[in-house]
Amino acid sequence: MAGPTHDPVLLDRVVALLAPALAEDGAVLVDCTLGLGGHSEAVLERCATARVVGIDRAPEALRLAGERLAPYGDRFTGVHAVYDEIEDVLDRLGLDAADGVLFDLGVSSMQLDLPERGFAYAVDAPLDMRMDGTTGPTAADVLNTYDESALTRVLREYGEEKFARKIAGAVVRRRATTPFETSGPLVELLYATIPAGARRTGGHPAKRTFQALRMEVNDELAVLRRAIPAAVDAVRVGGRVVVESYHSLEDRLVKQAFAAATTSDVPADLPFVPAGSEPTHRLLTRGAEQADDTERETNPRAASVRLRAVERVLPGPSRRAPGAA
Repeated sequence: MAGPTHDPVLLDRVVALLAPALAEDGAVLVDCTLGLGGHSEAVLERCATARVVGIDRAPEALRLAGERLAPYGDRFTGVHAVYDEIEDVLDRLGLDAADGVLFDLGVSSMQLDLPERGFAYAVDAPLDMRMDGTTGPTAADVLNTYDESALTRVLREYGEEKFARKIAGAVVRRRATTPFETSGPLVELLYATIPAGARRTGGHPAKRTFQALRMEVNDELAVLRRAIPAAVDAVRVGGRVVVESYHSLEDRLVKQAFAAATTSDVPADLPFVPAGSEPTHRLLTRGAEQADDTERETNPRAASVRLRAVERVLPGPSRRAPGAA
């Protein structure tokens, strides 16, 4: 397939976790972050009778993944949606539940490999950063319209940028005369604003700011806060939910949602768990699994991955994480 490439993180481990839930004829995996279809392709190849429903908010990703997965015929269905719409997607396809759900969070290789989308700081390109390029505000809109305190919050919370206030102030001063349109001037501003000593560690000085803008533009944490409990609810008994996170805030939301589904809410000093109060799911991973040294050396995305998985063991609605819609 021509165009961007994709090197899925922890591919063998992800498929191994999903495979037991996809052993029956016609079992359905919902790949909530289809991207270029690397994980979906592996599942279709190794789970010979499984079907995959691939969700992506980027029309270009659906087109490219559709071309890649065309050899699997009607075993693959692509759906243009945001992944917190998993319940609606299943309803539209006439499915009462899924057997597996996969999330590979963060920015996809496809987005990074298309410079016109503005996700990568190595190329001067329009500051877009929308995963669905057809709707919503862009990164340039955020930079040019948010007040200094709002910009500081975004950079500090989503980018974990310790120079957030200093950067926000520099952005506001610069846009007063020249609004931001492309990524080049923003990268130059970051080099000029972040102290030289701090630029020597922690990777490229634009990394945290670009991450923060991307997460704000795509409302990623709010969508994820709804999506993980929805996925936990969507799987039938024996079904599994597997999530790969790349940011501490993402992983925290996943951990909380999984904890809500795998722990009982009866008092700890009660000598037994009453019938009907047992947790509906069980953890499949001890804490968050990480990539080994070999994979981290060959695939840069693997450096920050945190993988968690649960399996439904009882029917009935799951208890949602606190604060989830």
